Amino acid sequence: MKARQLVLSLLIIFSGNSPAFAKSIKIAFWNVENLFDLKNDPNTNDDEFALGGRKNVTENIYNLKLENLTEIINKMNPDVLGLCEIENRFVLEELNQAVKRDYSIIHYDSPDKRGIDVALLYDSKLLEITESKVLTVLLPTKIPTRDILYVKAKFSKIELNLFVNHWPSKYGGAEKSIPLRAAAAKTLRKKVNSILSTNPKAEIIIMGDLNDEPIDPSITIHLGASMQKNKMVNHESILWNVMQPWHRNPEGSTYKYDGIDMVYDHLIVSEGLIDNIGLKLVPNSVGVFSGKKYRQHGGKYDGYPFRFWAGSRVLGGYSDHMPIYLKIESE
Repeated sequence: MKARQLVLSLLIIFSGNSPAFAKSIKIAFWNVENLFDLKNDPNTNDDEFALGGRKNVTENIYNLKLENLTEIINKMNPDVLGLCEIENRFVLEELNQAVKRDYSIIHYDSPDKRGIDVALLYDSKLLEITESKVLTVLLPTKIPTRDILYVKAKFSKIELNLFVNHWPSKYGGAEKSIPLRAAAAKTLRKKVNSILSTNPKAEIIIMGDLNDEPIDPSITIHLGASMQKNKMVNHESILWNVMQPWHRNPEGSTYKYDGIDMVYDHLIVSEGLIDNIGLKLVPNSVGVFSGKKYRQHGGKYDGYPFRFWAGSRVLGGYSDHMPIYLKIESE
């Protein structure tokens, strides 16, 4: 009897439900809206978020920000999480200590003048990292901007290429800033082309706040991502933007401006994730993490993401962007 119980216990421990043997993983992305520490970095324009700065940030406000971000991350419970608008490694470590899972961190300081970076949190029991580096985006204005984070990993012993992005914003004018996002798109496209030239069926996932919508030229032309899967299959585009169902969808907008529901946050995949070989995108797994609690209600900002900051005033919400996610599985 004891021997039988031992066998049953071992079966439970080593079953497919164990994280180390997971067949699928959830990959998410979130612009967390200005996660800054309380110190004034003399090398960046972070003064307003420092103690004594214009926003009058206190330790309690900083802790509330961390608590609110933690709430959503715990509810999403992603295995891999791309982040943007984080100041440095310190705030990533603080966030990682607060959430229920123990993630490993990939982060590089970017040359962005505000000091905001991109990063990747991941479960090292599920994902094996074989390479990570940044792609430097050179803008025509010569102004430094956020790097693109590239991570090469293995899930179920199959290679997976991940990119975390935060492209230049429309600050200073939407039309005037078009060449800036085009430059970021071309930088990313060059690396994607390099990967696909070696392996046309490479599994690639691009995530990020691109500060443009799925129909904008930076994404459709310069990056080569279409909202129509058949265009990628027919080789009219090299990538598929899986956020199509949420374009102009008030239930699934990731960002809102001037009352318009927008998708600024993107998940884009290569053909290698829909060919049913190796890793594949799980059908109907793409989503926008939302809910009444996480959006504003009534008045001018009805339906907007419930943000943390409104200028220098603390609203006490979460972020001005909604998180997005998808699942992939191994065959």
